[in-house]
Amino acid sequence: MALLMDDDAILVGTPAALSLAIVALWLGYHINKRVPFLHHYNIPAAVTGGLPISLIVALIEAAGLAQLRFNLELRDMLLIVFFSTIGLSAKFAQMLEGGKALTIMLVLAVVFLAAQNLLGTGLANMLGEDPLYGLIGGSISLAGGHGTALTWGQMFEEHFELANASSLGLTFATAGLITGGLIGGPVAAYLIKRHQLQPPAENLELLSVTASTSRTYVLHAESMLRATFMIAICFGLGALVYDWIADRGIRVPAFLTAMFLGIVITNGMDLFKINFDKNPVQFIGDISLQLFLGMSLISLPLLSLQGAMGGIMLVMMMQALLISAFTVFIVFPLLGRDYDAACISAGFIGMGVGATPVGIANMNAITSRFGPSPKAYLVIPLLGAFFIDIANALLVQLILGFY
Repeated sequence: MALLMDDDAILVGTPAALSLAIVALWLGYHINKRVPFLHHYNIPAAVTGGLPISLIVALIEAAGLAQLRFNLELRDMLLIVFFSTIGLSAKFAQMLEGGKALTIMLVLAVVFLAAQNLLGTGLANMLGEDPLYGLIGGSISLAGGHGTALTWGQMFEEHFELANASSLGLTFATAGLITGGLIGGPVAAYLIKRHQLQPPAENLELLSVTASTSRTYVLHAESMLRATFMIAICFGLGALVYDWIADRGIRVPAFLTAMFLGIVITNGMDLFKINFDKNPVQFIGDISLQLFLGMSLISLPLLSLQGAMGGIMLVMMMQALLISAFTVFIVFPLLGRDYDAACISAGFIGMGVGATPVGIANMNAITSRFGPSPKAYLVIPLLGAFFIDIANALLVQLILGFY
């Protein structure tokens, strides 16, 4: 059943949510083709097509016709499939390089979170508001996302009597998702064109043909079945490993175990000189990622932005300028000013003011046009999976120690 009643809300079931995601992607691709600005600045198709649908949902809710909630279980499964393909495409040599980049990014992320909060509290003071509102308009909502914003917002309301902290946090988190998707691609494209960057030759081996706006794969049925089998192993065994770890009180993202198994499988096959066609793996990964992004964008709670005017919009504009400048003048140079650095920059912007899926969408828009970057797809998800959340929580706790 496509639509199920859930108390006062209508639950949009998996078939309907998947169908809307496909419509959003189709709409986004066609809009991007017909609007040169969107194509030129590498705005993700999921953003272009997903926002109109989420806007329609918001208008339906604002008119009081219905409250819509999406069943996103399939979306979360698609993310695990995608990261299984990332693991199956990862080589130890690339991972060693990615480890260095990850270390650099972890340090830079902590510096940026501090700068983000400094800007937020400074603007709050300028607007005559409690500085704690600056944390809501800083790393809590932007780098942290909706879950973090809601958690800290409730705590601020209870312990600091900060009015509407939760709803304000959700507003900032939603605005951050949109902002990250709009500015990440253009900044990365500017860096690539400004420095005339190209992906390393070994990266291009992942694709059969790379075109300026699309990818074309040469696929065989047997290779597709083999790829599906290996992804199923990553997915299934990864779930068992995840449950085993969770039973021992260790919490990690569900996709991490699947990606780790993929890394073990592909490098184990290399060790025993077993070759397999990676094109089907990449193809399945692309499809899974696109559907994941489509489902994420159509379910954005845009209605929470109805109060995002005045001071809130000023804060978002300043935060967008901060992360753009930080990326161009600090992140990109310290990562080596190469193609992978530009792709990581796109992901960092999406993650730094939005969420990890937005960072992935930005990287996908860039790599679809200019070529693949396996390092970026290792660094940004790992950074966004738990490193940045841990750093964010510790930093906020440190700041609150002064109150």
